[in-house]
Amino acid sequence: MGRVVVHLHGSSRNTAFKSAITDYANRLNSSSVTLVEHSDKTSAEEYLKQISRHAGEEQITLLMEAGEETDSIAFGELYAAWRLSRSDTHLVVGPSDGFGEASGDYPRLSLSKMTMQHELAAVVLLEQLYRAAAMHEGKPYHRG
Repeated sequence: MGRVVVHLHGSSRNTAFKSAITDYANRLNSSSVTLVEHSDKTSAEEYLKQISRHAGEEQITLLMEAGEETDSIAFGELYAAWRLSRSDTHLVVGPSDGFGEASGDYPRLSLSKMTMQHELAAVVLLEQLYRAAAMHEGKPYHRG
């Protein structure tokens, strides 16, 4: 069974975002979803190098506005596929100024056509993972 690893470029300085990120990370602990916070002092290029070293040959997907669009149902199906995979999936929320040229040929996923702060993107991603995990496990999402 594959795990899902969410990578964040730094920890949130905004207490509301930090609280939401921590809450969803705790809720996801039993669903084989983990959160890794990297130093926000690194460039986008170094950040992706760190993740590549951590992930090895496993799937790395960047969360970007210009990525493959998905909705909650399709995202739930992706989550189910990731969990059934033999390897882990690494979802990467970028630095505040984006990935730039460092994004290279990595697959991309979009949470929305709208531009949002990277901290808000982290909350949205974790909420959608929580929703997908709850439904995948047969738990009622609305009672989380």
